[in-house]
Amino acid sequence: MRILFALSGLHRCNRGAEVAFIEVAKGLCKLGESVTLIGSGAAQGQFPYHFLRARSIQRERFERFPFFPILRNEYCYEELTFVPSLGWRYRPNDYDITVTCSYPFTNWLLRRPVLRGPRPLHVFVTQNGDWPAVARTAEYRFFGCDGLVCINPDFLEHNIGAWNCRLIPNGADCDRFRPGVGARVQFGIPEDRFVVLMVSALIHSKRVEVGIDAVSRIPDAHLVIAGDGPLREAVAEAAEKRLPTRFTRLSIGPEKMPLLYQSANVFLHCSEEEAFGSVFVEAMACGLPVVAHDTPRLRWIVGENEFLLDTSDGASIARALEVARLSGAAGSSEGVERAGRFSWSQIADEYRGFFYDLMASRNADLR
Repeated sequence: MRILFALSGLHRCNRGAEVAFIEVAKGLCKLGESVTLIGSGAAQGQFPYHFLRARSIQRERFERFPFFPILRNEYCYEELTFVPSLGWRYRPNDYDITVTCSYPFTNWLLRRPVLRGPRPLHVFVTQNGDWPAVARTAEYRFFGCDGLVCINPDFLEHNIGAWNCRLIPNGADCDRFRPGVGARVQFGIPEDRFVVLMVSALIHSKRVEVGIDAVSRIPDAHLVIAGDGPLREAVAEAAEKRLPTRFTRLSIGPEKMPLLYQSANVFLHCSEEEAFGSVFVEAMACGLPVVAHDTPRLRWIVGENEFLLDTSDGASIARALEVARLSGAAGSSEGVERAGRFSWSQIADEYRGFFYDLMASRNADLR
């Protein structure tokens, strides 16, 4: 198969969707498929797939722009600047399958009519939610796909009657994310503190300020946040007020993330809803206990033995962090084993099977 993944942040950002697409692409290449990625970052020679650069203006430039339907946030602005260059790079006859998780502009371009031959089959992945496939108002009326990858059971239930769906979760590279010694000095983290790690974009839905409040209630705790976003100044201000000398914010490359997880004692995530959350799998793979908001979707990922609760109260989170601290490595082996079920090699094989099924269905229809 000739497969194209298109997303503005590819090779430029280390967020969940970008990591997922790159890992699936690498896995598909190992399975013998021909894979191309188009993104706004720079080509990197160590990867087995083909990469094409399509420039865009980074979303941070749009954080203070006005938001309204179709340009609802800075992500949509960035995508709008990406699409002209993507259109220049994209040759429909070169591909059998196109894949994105970005709506509306990238989805629309990849589904545009072609002059010669059949249009490539288009697969939409619900990395950022299933709202484009579910909503039927405003620009969402124009959503379409030939296959929908649902990254959790809730999304599958929402969409199974409307689209050709397949449940395929996200995952982690369990060869890289695994228990280890860590290196706190390298990251500027105190060696004599109880270290709570949050890996999160600095946006409202991640509720990072709730984590700051919770950690401030534990006298010897040090909070590390790996991530960036439009709330960086507000987060810094809150941390300075509640956690003076007990807070570190980092922006590091993906190659250092396993070492950062290994340098912490507990993983904390306060978002009330995540489409999947590969960070949970990465944390478990590194042997960290997980403290997070209790939902059926998250229990499907982490199982019944992590420290899940209603995160509306900082004091309750602090108590859960203390209990997780006492558990130490007691439950780490179970978490490591569970994380192994979400290995990227297995997930890439599931993508491959879905793509071949879609192509077989098209060929049957043409006959």
